[in-house]
Amino acid sequence: MSLPPDGHVHTEWSWDTVTGSMLGSCERALDLGLPSVAFTEHADLTPWLIPEPVRPLLPDHFRVRLRADGVLEPPDLEVEGYLACVAECRDRFPGLRILSGVELSEPHWHRERADALLAAHGFDRVLGSVHSLPGEDGHHHELTVVSGRPPGEILRAYLTEVLGLVESTADFAVLAHIDYALRSWPAEGPPFAVAEFEEEFRTVLRALKASGRALEVNTKVPLPGEVVRWWFQDGGEAVAFGSDAHEPGLVGAGFADAAALVESCGFRPGRTPHDFWRR
Repeated sequence: MSLPPDGHVHTEWSWDTVTGSMLGSCERALDLGLPSVAFTEHADLTPWLIPEPVRPLLPDHFRVRLRADGVLEPPDLEVEGYLACVAECRDRFPGLRILSGVELSEPHWHRERADALLAAHGFDRVLGSVHSLPGEDGHHHELTVVSGRPPGEILRAYLTEVLGLVESTADFAVLAHIDYALRSWPAEGPPFAVAEFEEEFRTVLRALKASGRALEVNTKVPLPGEVVRWWFQDGGEAVAFGSDAHEPGLVGAGFADAAALVESCGFRPGRTPHDFWRR
């Protein structure tokens, strides 16, 4: 089986990426035989309050962006430079289809900024995602540094926010990493059991189906197969694949297993190697 396209890759143009390289990612995609790659750089629109005990543990490129009050405000995407790099890579790698793109974080909370960004630039691929939760202190907290709450409670709160994103009219084609909250599921204590959250996941999936958008199978943390099966059972039409790579060596990581899983659930490759997989 040939590998599907990687529709979720970050490079040096994403503010949180220090080992990214668009050129290196293109070379890696060609080495793997991927038909295409989408460089969906971060447009993180929500400032996060970083808990004080966590601040010294942040990597340098996060810590230097902290304000005196402990809030991290991600910078705007440097779109012109990014698009120039895309154009250069298209010239250098004519055998690889290269899509421009953006990953909008919580665009339903920031419609004016999100809409203005998309109106000004004709991105080929737009992902919608949730990375943070509102806190009782009036700030938002990035999910991977949320502390003091049971992991199941965090996951349910996260899926509630994802449902709000999906039910909104925010402009995006693919829901990224529906399982993002699992990246911080603690290794100690009870293991994650997806069946305990079936109704919450399926509520999001049914809304996603109604919206006409695609579900991303993100391979950074393998998506539980049950979620893909529920997507098929609930009438989901399309699946996209994304490595969420932040360095070239992770482009297409886990795609053979992900493609086998998606196919076992009833989805098939699209009309061309570049298309979403469909039921």
